[in-house]
Amino acid sequence: MAGRLYISKKNETVRMFETDFMEFFSRVHPAIPLILYLPVVGYMLYVSLGRQNLPTFAVTALFLLGVLLWTLLEYLIHRYIFHYEPKTRLGKRLHYIIHGVHHDYPNDARRLVMPPSVSIPLAFLFYGLFVLIFGHLAPSVFAGLVFGYVCYDMLHYATHHFPMKRGVWLWLKQYHLRHHYKDDHVGFGISSPLWDYVFRTTRK
Repeated sequence: MAGRLYISKKNETVRMFETDFMEFFSRVHPAIPLILYLPVVGYMLYVSLGRQNLPTFAVTALFLLGVLLWTLLEYLIHRYIFHYEPKTRLGKRLHYIIHGVHHDYPNDARRLVMPPSVSIPLAFLFYGLFVLIFGHLAPSVFAGLVFGYVCYDMLHYATHHFPMKRGVWLWLKQYHLRHHYKDDHVGFGISSPLWDYVFRTTRK
């Protein structure tokens, strides 16, 4: 956290782009991932169960594998891409757009979920990779990955804007807010701290 000059604790925002067009697409309503991707999850499960006639237990296992892969992907992206520290002016600008603005204004309600302009190309990329890796089993695994992503986005929004006063929800909220307000070099898991424990990046 050394060197960070400002961290907002209010639901406030900052302008990132000079053009209104770019600024508009930098803000996303938190319901967008639900609207875009829950139908994708449903369709992939329909393909797996209805068209491919895979056994229910197999689809369930592959779906859970996809969720697990998402938690790992979430951890790796957050730790090594979102928290990469560039040296060049352009690199610093890109880092600020990608993730730095979220750490300065963590409660900005319209910059808490991934913009479709980024998430949709990534979805196609990962589906293509899954087809190469898993073949005809790809829809089942991809359904789990996308479901994990939706849970991540919704949980991320909730940790910043919902009370979450009890049980595991309170624990997850506190876990993530410590990353923002105490030490942003640890606690990279948001939907799950699993990989923080595996790679020893939990807060000491």
